[in-house]
Amino acid sequence: MSKKTKGLVIFFVVLSIAFLGYAGYVIKGEKGTFFGVEKLPVLGTPGHTVPGFSFTDQEGNTRTQADVQGKIYVAEYFFTTCTGICPKMNANMEKVYAAYKDKPDFLILSHTVDPEHDSVSVLKTYAGKHGADSKNWWFLTGDKKQLYRLARQGYLVDDGTPGGEEDFVHTQWFALVDKAGHIRGLYEGTKTQDVQKLIVDIDRLMNE
Repeated sequence: MSKKTKGLVIFFVVLSIAFLGYAGYVIKGEKGTFFGVEKLPVLGTPGHTVPGFSFTDQEGNTRTQADVQGKIYVAEYFFTTCTGICPKMNANMEKVYAAYKDKPDFLILSHTVDPEHDSVSVLKTYAGKHGADSKNWWFLTGDKKQLYRLARQGYLVDDGTPGGEEDFVHTQWFALVDKAGHIRGLYEGTKTQDVQKLIVDIDRLMNE
């Protein structure tokens, strides 16, 4: 092979590598990885993040936004006396918990919509029935207006408007939140298919 031919071969090899590298860079920017795995969407208006909060968990500990910083978590709303969708939702949430309970950067936040009844002691009993460890699955109570405002304006799991004294949030949606406080997915907690997708999406988010 002549020097000229070798030079052309080397040139085209380098050119091909450069092209593939650039293509990979473009794919990474658009899809999330060099292999083209699509990133989860960011929901809500541009720049939307979960706002600050302060609630009490089943152990009587105060939990705030500072406690979830740098964590991936799933948020839901329920009440302990519910006989409709809540038992199904939390049976499904147990599956999510089982998949990721050993991950130090993962949490579940279950907010009561009936804080008048769901006291710390009531929530502790309920949490025990679901095998929840308070280190990474929090059953939260607190101010009703703050709980409802967070459901609607923070987690986007309820599109209702405040209804005064008769206001009530009853939603089947789970919200997936990333380490920066962005909503990355909404899933129907009563549907097995949605819950399985949530489990997969949590893994995807952990690998972004």
